[in-house]
Amino acid sequence: AKGVSMGFTAGGDLSTDYERMKSKVHEELKQHFKPEFLNRVDDVVVFPQLSKKEIVEIVDLEIAKLETRLQDKDMSLTLTPVAKELLAEKGYDPVLGARPLRRTIQRDIEDTLSERILFGQVQVGDEIVVDGEGEGLLGELTFSRRAHEGGPLEPISEVIDIESMTQARAEDVTRAEGSGAPDTDSAEASAN
Repeated sequence: AKGVSMGFTAGGDLSTDYERMKSKVHEELKQHFKPEFLNRVDDVVVFPQLSKKEIVEIVDLEIAKLETRLQDKDMSLTLTPVAKELLAEKGYDPVLGARPLRRTIQRDIEDTLSERILFGQVQVGDEIVVDGEGEGLLGELTFSRRAHEGGPLEPISEVIDIESMTQARAEDVTRAEGSGAPDTDSAEASAN
């Protein structure tokens, strides 16, 4: 809408601000659409911008869904208030509202946890604690785990050394082959 200011004031009355915003929206609609079209519209619903508190509540709702999925795997997830604020800040867009929040949680929490589970840094029975460092879009989430109830929190490494994990896996396979499992490659080589 052409960058029109809605005229909100920091200390303004919410109902007055809402009515003023609704009036401005109706004026803009009249300028852009013919009366014939507007007469066919039953009602125009104007949604006020979400507050920071409401965005954090949406973070809580989305994280609750993830917690339920983790509980099925005998894991628990806790986010500190700093982590929630950081997700709310990164996942909110003034134009799109809270729509990007789901993708932010998926990218910054779910994907990271999935990698840590796949690489054995987080295991069944662990409690995962997510905290935040820094502020705004430059802030970073940190992950820690508690292996058993009452145990110490251990930071989860951000860097996954895939090469050493692959080498360790190859050594496990070699050990398994040496324990009596037939080696098909050497049998084929001796036949040739």
